[in-house]
Amino acid sequence: MTSVTQIVAFGGVVMLGAMSPGPDFAVVVRRSAVSGRGHGMAAAAGISLGVFAWVAAAATGIAALLAASAVAFGVVKVIGAAYLLFLGVKALRAALRSGGELSLDVPDPGGRSSWAAFAEGLLTNVLNPKAALFFVALVPQFVASDAALGDALVLSVIALAGTVAWFMVVANIVGALRKVFARPAVRRSIDGLTGAALIGLGVNLAASSRP
Repeated sequence: MTSVTQIVAFGGVVMLGAMSPGPDFAVVVRRSAVSGRGHGMAAAAGISLGVFAWVAAAATGIAALLAASAVAFGVVKVIGAAYLLFLGVKALRAALRSGGELSLDVPDPGGRSSWAAFAEGLLTNVLNPKAALFFVALVPQFVASDAALGDALVLSVIALAGTVAWFMVVANIVGALRKVFARPAVRRSIDGLTGAALIGLGVNLAASSRP
């Protein structure tokens, strides 16, 4: 049975992983800045569900199969890289189109509903094979291969809660400053920087090799 100490340690490692700069962070920041905290929180929820799925997959051995299969890893890598490039190009196009006076009703180029933001966060996370490698390496340190399903579920919920907590904070902080981010010059900078970051992350993912 997973102990309280193991749960706390696992939650801490997951939180550190969530805090590290990456596509998840870029998506939440841009969604919060462009569309408001509600959309940012929806993207955060999607990312967190993706993390939950990866932990469950790692605990049950599914993620290990992906990491071990060159074909499966390559397919997910290509799709994930293409999706990041798509988001990056879309953000850069939005930066080029931005202009005009200050407005809090900034058009959302990625979809006007919270469901679109949720889907964007979810896809960004589940299409990242590096997440599989991270949890394949991490989860066995906290749960044995013959552990009960309940232990895997506990770790998955802890990962979900920790990721939600961090990205909800990010979404609320950025969303609270939306009046600043809605200014055309700032909006262009946010779109341009996150677009460039997402493209860079996509290229890096495409060029990465399976360990």
